[in-house]
Amino acid sequence: MPQTAEFDVDGTLCPLVTPFTDGGVDHAGLTAIIEQTLTAGIDGLVPCGTTGEFASLSSKEYQAVLETTVAAADGVPVVAGTADTSTRGTRSRIEIAADIGADAALITLPYFHTANDPAGYRTFIERIADNSPLPVYLYNIPACTGASIDLDVLEAVADHQRIVGLKDSSGDLNYFTEAVRRTPSNFQLFQGYDSNLLPALFFGATGGINALSNVIPEAFVDAIDAANANDIETAHEIHANQIAPLFQKCIEHGFAPASKAGLVARGVIDSTAVRPPLVTLDAAAQADIAAIVEAVTNDSS
Repeated sequence: MPQTAEFDVDGTLCPLVTPFTDGGVDHAGLTAIIEQTLTAGIDGLVPCGTTGEFASLSSKEYQAVLETTVAAADGVPVVAGTADTSTRGTRSRIEIAADIGADAALITLPYFHTANDPAGYRTFIERIADNSPLPVYLYNIPACTGASIDLDVLEAVADHQRIVGLKDSSGDLNYFTEAVRRTPSNFQLFQGYDSNLLPALFFGATGGINALSNVIPEAFVDAIDAANANDIETAHEIHANQIAPLFQKCIEHGFAPASKAGLVARGVIDSTAVRPPLVTLDAAAQADIAAIVEAVTNDSS
């Protein structure tokens, strides 16, 4: 069955954080984040992913975050995070996202329950994708799901008419290059591990879905533009001086907490609050991130 690319986006997509205030979702803050990213030239929005703390949202909050994102997107593509532990639960979230107006869905392998055979993951993916109301992107994040999407499984499902691409957050560049090699040319491959973005682009990535594009979207837009222009020197400079310093803080403190600290430092949102089991960064860590954000934004101006 030939690959049918019913949805196509490239460049930089932002996996939006979900800001909180007074115990609830800060929708004004979410809109401010979206406006900052769109002003910088972000090509798409990804609400309710890992950085968006989707697993800590109630069903009502989940829907409201999607509604705010679609309303604020101003026509920019929205790829909704729709992960769940069951095929039925994932399909339900895809249907909700479709009803709200999202353009595509992002699914993970089932977390908590891992398969006793890779064939089980293929069945899980295909049952979700069959007759899906939205085009489907796979999301490889083994640190959260307990398993990586097997490359044989990826190669097999890449021809499914409703599966259009992959976000790889494994941090394994060899996995990514094999994914490029073993999938059709129109299968969209996004690098989710910020520090691997530039090498992935030179190996054939469609673009990036990177947490720090919440904080410094300009850097990611400029880095991808430089890479596409084969301006390796500029791309390397942006990576080394702007992306890498903040990425190390994400590795140290977690992507949602560090990204929120960076957004507060930029004055985009008012609170660094996260939900358990995540922990808000202490004053020293926030000051450290604020200093890096100031240096990075000054460097890019």
